[in-house]
Amino acid sequence: MSRGPAIDRRSAARALLAAGIAAAVPGVIAQPAGSIPGPGERPATRTPLRVATFPDLDRAAIAAAPRWRALHPDVELKILAMQYADHHLSMTTALATGSGLPDVMAIDLRHIGKFVGSGGFVDLNPPPYDVASRAGEYVRYAMAQGRDARGAQVAIPADIGPGTLIYRKDVLDKAGVSETEITRDWDAYLAAGQRIRKTTGAYLMTDAADLRDIALRQGLQDGEGLYFDADGRVLVDSARFRHAFELGRAARRAGLDARAVAWTNDWAAGFKQGRIATQMMGAWLVGQLRNWIAPATAGLWRSAPLPGGVLAAYGGSFYAIPKKAANKAAAWDFIRLMTADPHVQLESLKVLDSFPALLSVHGDPVMDEPIAFLGGQRARQLWRDTARRIPAIPVNRFDAIATQIIRDEFEKVVARGKDIGEALKDARRLIERRARRR
Repeated sequence: MSRGPAIDRRSAARALLAAGIAAAVPGVIAQPAGSIPGPGERPATRTPLRVATFPDLDRAAIAAAPRWRALHPDVELKILAMQYADHHLSMTTALATGSGLPDVMAIDLRHIGKFVGSGGFVDLNPPPYDVASRAGEYVRYAMAQGRDARGAQVAIPADIGPGTLIYRKDVLDKAGVSETEITRDWDAYLAAGQRIRKTTGAYLMTDAADLRDIALRQGLQDGEGLYFDADGRVLVDSARFRHAFELGRAARRAGLDARAVAWTNDWAAGFKQGRIATQMMGAWLVGQLRNWIAPATAGLWRSAPLPGGVLAAYGGSFYAIPKKAANKAAAWDFIRLMTADPHVQLESLKVLDSFPALLSVHGDPVMDEPIAFLGGQRARQLWRDTARRIPAIPVNRFDAIATQIIRDEFEKVVARGKDIGEALKDARRLIERRARRR
């Protein structure tokens, strides 16, 4: 499970999820280390497998624990779960010091570039892992995200986030706006937003930054980096970034965004109260809307392609094995269970709304089932098609730094009137400076 390009995708819900998991499986969340022994087992006498993870990806591991016990009765599964930010900070420190490392490390997409480029993980391409011969089992773009600049496959995707446009059909109907209008191109999308705002009072989107983040990905091809090229040169002072900033600024100037920061109370209230007409995010948002954000709005939402034909990944979770892991053989068995077992991948889809990275699951009949929350729409067919078409964009270890700098400069543009060209030049200089320091 993961966040999208813009911001931590479930930070507001994670405290609640953590409390629920802790109650169901004592020690898994509330303590630094939690284990899931079987009935009558004596964990102290069994070989441990330490899996460091975060909510609510840990729920997938907990759900798979009985299957693990059946396959490996001699290996005690210890799920070490910390809150999202704490987990990634702790793992960064562990890699830097070489101490406190788990056997398996879960990594969110937002952090994947930094971890993949750290040099601290096992290359899973050569034997005994032989991932190179199995790469075709997974969604192509997600495998590229787990690969470093030398071609080493250091992380395997567990779930993905095909980007989609979720919209309120009732709000669009009231405004006389069709799905075609909000997906044709950016001009049509913004024009439709003005009609929606005028006739219904609803905002087109929660935050203009969402529009900027998606537009940044428009036109990218296989092998092209988001912020850096293959030689590490910074790409942000470019026509692609200028256009994305211009679109975001246009949305803000037209009053089309609610200026609601993702995962805040105001953001969630907008969905509950029908004040938000559309939201660009990963397909997993549907489950979040249904389960905790706005369950009373069931049947009112639909899913559509992103405007202008943009194909973007919006979230994803990975597993990797640190080079200093004590139990690499069991670690690999666990990763294969979580990422290559169709039963486990399907259970994660059904329980957590985690869209599977494993391609064989994409042919399961569950993909053709109607989704009641989306008014019976068979939306997984759309998400499956999107996932297979998203370009394989390489990651860079400085992606997270670049993301934050671009966000800050964009805020200066929309809130303070800073010139876009100046903002992007400043962003390039800051990114180059920060990258040199590392």
